[in-house]
Amino acid sequence: MRSVRAIVRAGFDRAEASLGRAFPPAWNPLLNLGALGFFFYWIVVGSGIYVYSFFDTGITQAYASIEYMTHEQWYLAGVMRSFHRYASDALVIVAVLHLLREFGRDRYRGVRWFSWVTGMVVLVLVFVAGITGYWLVWDELAQYVAIVTTEWFDALGIFGEPVARNFLAPSTLDSRFFTLMVFIHIAVPLIALVLLWVHLQRVAKPRINPPRGLALGSFVALLVLSLAHPAASRGPANLATVPDEVGLDWFYLAAYPLLETLPAPFTWATALFLAALALAIPWLPPMRMARPARIDLANCNGCSRCFADCPYNAITMVPRSDGAPFAAEARVDPSLCVRCGICAGACPTAIPFRRAHALSPGIDLPDLSIGFLRERVEAEGARLAGRGRVMVFGCGEGVPLEGLASERIGVVRLACSGQLPPSFVDYVLARDLADGVLVTGCAENACHARFGVAWTEARFARSRDPHLRQRVPPERLRTLWAGRLGRGALEAELRAFARSLEALPPVAPPRRVPGPRAPAEVHRA
Repeated sequence: MRSVRAIVRAGFDRAEASLGRAFPPAWNPLLNLGALGFFFYWIVVGSGIYVYSFFDTGITQAYASIEYMTHEQWYLAGVMRSFHRYASDALVIVAVLHLLREFGRDRYRGVRWFSWVTGMVVLVLVFVAGITGYWLVWDELAQYVAIVTTEWFDALGIFGEPVARNFLAPSTLDSRFFTLMVFIHIAVPLIALVLLWVHLQRVAKPRINPPRGLALGSFVALLVLSLAHPAASRGPANLATVPDEVGLDWFYLAAYPLLETLPAPFTWATALFLAALALAIPWLPPMRMARPARIDLANCNGCSRCFADCPYNAITMVPRSDGAPFAAEARVDPSLCVRCGICAGACPTAIPFRRAHALSPGIDLPDLSIGFLRERVEAEGARLAGRGRVMVFGCGEGVPLEGLASERIGVVRLACSGQLPPSFVDYVLARDLADGVLVTGCAENACHARFGVAWTEARFARSRDPHLRQRVPPERLRTLWAGRLGRGALEAELRAFARSLEALPPVAPPRRVPGPRAPAEVHRA
């Protein structure tokens, strides 16, 4: 499974980088798949309401009403029909890509299983809604879809009478069939919308609206496609005959030739197996996760910064339980915590200058604590020499840092760039551990933990707590959001940064040896 994920991720990394040359990071389509899905959904709903106002549920009237929209009122109703069709296709495409991207980035296991499972169910419902849309047209393709589908369900033997009998002859079908299909075609997307709401319950501040420029571009693209290649029906359905050619739509109906030719027990078993496999993927194999964030009430003042910054609603503020003179305390839900450390980076007590006691913030990662990061910073700084020394902080999901360390470059790995308290930048410079600090991580707008890049930039810009201190010279701090394919860009940035640092005068006194302090915690590898 790991090799499959690596292949999928490599493909998305390259595709995102290629699109990054044509789009700014905020507009990159592959970085807005979820928001685009919602955008296309609302187009489907809006165009569907307009199309439904012209639709007639009679056996012969259904086809006639669709033909009227397509040919007589092509300039509006016809365009809306095409809009409805192509937006539905786009919705399926971005939903599938979204699932594949989350799989490739390993964001479907562990505590993220809930989003994966609900997302798979939503995708199935979207397909069901799309297939029922073919029935409503009631042309030759709709006749084929109706017969194959009902015969497949009849093989289960769960209905009192075979449903396929309704399609044996024109006399066996009445208008109630179209009323039922309209109900299903409307009800299924509404159920999908409710599930989408459930799907997002574990995500803080979800992006459900794409950037305006990307939304406008997508809208125009659908409009151009609708005008250049309008959706059209085949010949009218006729249950007295068997269509010779139906012009199968392979986008939605690729499985139908198999359903028609293979034995129903085999196709049902295959479908159920694939469905079970898709739902079980988060546990194949189960994810080995580090310990979740931990609260230290002795250092928690209930400021709620960790609550505000958590990307996955894993932190709640509850009444104080230890009698301390504060109104609230933070509480971590281990079933929601993704171990990104952004909460520790937000904690006002995560200050490396503290020496009287062991460095234990109000909230921290037990397996990659702030105290351990300070030890790593000091150890890396102690071995650096020469002019133009740079301390690099990087996350495990961003630019690969292996082999980057040298006589003038120190490397400290983070769980996420958002785990770094801004005070660490001040600490490195004030203690003369390096001449400059460079923070790197995931590509812009593509943070593995969603907000690591955004919160780090906001903290450095002093627009989000905790702020970077004013005394930190801006010319000694750089950020580079280059992603996994950005090793070359990082090396080039480091060379340029080192040269600029060499030209700057010293800003700190000679390096001082840290005084004695309490022993740090023991950390697991």
